Amino acid sequence: MPPQLPWLEPEDPLPDPSTAWGPSSPAPGLLAAGGALGGDHLRRAYAQGTFPWFSAGQPILWWAPDPRMVLKVAQFRLHRSLRKTLSKFRSNPNCEVRIDFAFDRVIRACSSISRDGQNGTWIVPDMVTAYEALHAQGNAHSVETWINGELVGGLYCVALGRAVFGESMFAYATDASKVALAALVCLCRHQGVELIDCQQNTEHLASLGAEEISRSDFVRYVQHQNTQPPIHWNFKPVYWNELLPPQAPMA
Repeated sequence: MPPQLPWLEPEDPLPDPSTAWGPSSPAPGLLAAGGALGGDHLRRAYAQGTFPWFSAGQPILWWAPDPRMVLKVAQFRLHRSLRKTLSKFRSNPNCEVRIDFAFDRVIRACSSISRDGQNGTWIVPDMVTAYEALHAQGNAHSVETWINGELVGGLYCVALGRAVFGESMFAYATDASKVALAALVCLCRHQGVELIDCQQNTEHLASLGAEEISRSDFVRYVQHQNTQPPIHWNFKPVYWNELLPPQAPMA
């Protein structure tokens, strides 16, 4: 028999992350069901290392996996092909990174893009509405790749203080989402942010340098970073120097 899952009423607090289902359960990391989505609810959830993840037709499901996948920005792997893409991108005046210019378009693109091995999306309309509310409150952001005035890729994330939680990416052009991720890494490096939450382990994230840490370490990190001054969400061209020094080849 699986362990009993707490059912939350809209104003109930989330359980402690340490009570999430364990590795031998049907859904490791599952913490609770029910409750409510909204800016305040999401901020409280992320502040304790918890996030919502559910599909259409399901109740709100809250997760606190152990271990937790994170990308330590100092260990971001800039593979040769991506380095070449970024060098060309940096030297092309028609290519730019924008922050929070089109958050609504980014999250909707993330919700609708087809992904290998997935049938449907977890970014259901209620999730879109909730993260748009969080964006309006200044705690959700989009990092966008633009070429010739067209949005071609990007990601959205959550930020509390100096804790950054990656959510989802999309690309309409080759490497466009990786460019956005590299820009986020540059911004984080420049402002002293140590890691970006990736939630769960995937081969793609591991190839970029992400690794697993314990849930307890992750929660302690988030609780501390949540008390720090917030990040300044403006991306400057000089930030590319965090990955590509000025003498890096442009072709």
